[in-house]
Amino acid sequence: MRYPLMYVDVVDLREFYATPLGRAASHSLGGALGAAWPDLVDERVVGLGYCLPWLSRYRERAERVLAFMPAAQGAVGWPQEGPSLTALVHDQQLPVADSSIDRLLMVHLLEHSENPAETLSEAWRVLTPGGRLLIVVPNRTGLWARFEHTPFGTGRPFSRGQMARLLREALLTPTMWSDSLHFPPMSRRSILRARTGLERISRRLWPAFAGVVVVEATKRLYQGLPSPARATRRVLIPALAPQPAALAGGRLRRDPEGSD
Repeated sequence: MRYPLMYVDVVDLREFYATPLGRAASHSLGGALGAAWPDLVDERVVGLGYCLPWLSRYRERAERVLAFMPAAQGAVGWPQEGPSLTALVHDQQLPVADSSIDRLLMVHLLEHSENPAETLSEAWRVLTPGGRLLIVVPNRTGLWARFEHTPFGTGRPFSRGQMARLLREALLTPTMWSDSLHFPPMSRRSILRARTGLERISRRLWPAFAGVVVVEATKRLYQGLPSPARATRRVLIPALAPQPAALAGGRLRRDPEGSD
């Protein structure tokens, strides 16, 4: 029997990122996301999933920033001051028009989606031509995907190859690959204090064991389709000797002098 994937409750996500381990994970992920999108000026930005720890950095200069949270996950108010910028949505039916979003960030989403291909197709629909999608998913070979005391140990982990295939099928072209969470998912103070050094060493020596895969992709508008192969090919061979000419009725014209 196949059981549907369950989203992590938004309250659990908020509580995790309030712990020392969660703050360390947020800081590590923020470095990877900031390297991919250092500044977004006059652009429409949407975070889909649970992206609150990283959306605030874009509010000052972006045209608008919205936080979309899956209904199965739940939603919390954000930001704490001013009008709410959050909405409860279905990740395969986003409440925005076609080609209306410049940047779409996905964190704590794709690994829980019932149909990742449909979720990415919906992302393609709402992105502007040339719009960019930034995805964070648990790494299949990473240590964080093996422990359930963090949100990255739930849902479906992905490899780079699996993500590349999903993106291509959704007409999204990967433009940048990265990773993050190069330290073990442990709350010990000694581990957290040494996190920066551990990440530097692990990123250099064991990049395949990173906790998450980070990929940026851009919307592709057209896709070339291969033409069907011809079963036969007509080949013209030049004739070096005079050939008899055919009449309209299909008979050959005979030479009177050479006839019997």
